[in-house]
Amino acid sequence: MLPKADAETMTLHLAEIARTVRPGYHAVVVLDGAGWHKTGGRLRVPDNISLLKLPPYSPELNPVENVWQFLRGNWLSNRVFDTYDDIVDACCDAWNALAAEPGRIRSIATRAWAAVNL
Repeated sequence: MLPKADAETMTLHLAEIARTVRPGYHAVVVLDGAGWHKTGGRLRVPDNISLLKLPPYSPELNPVENVWQFLRGNWLSNRVFDTYDDIVDACCDAWNALAAEPGRIRSIATRAWAAVNL
């Protein structure tokens, strides 16, 4: 378990994403302005990933904001946790429950104004 959100943890996260990208393909990871998303310091970006940074103060462009709101509103709100581990366990349980429902994630994260008919 990684208890911090920092450049080192983000580097590990990007490396994990990079391992899942099929050979010959390239991934684009959308990021907000969090400090650990900055590439000038210790953050290392694998060659098969590009980072797309959202403009500041634009949560409407970041679908994960709705995902976090859903998790807080449905599984993580109005609770008292005794320990840090209890918080992490509750977050992991909530995330895994949501991850098991890709249709729900799609409905939460989809923006009608961004829909493209292919």
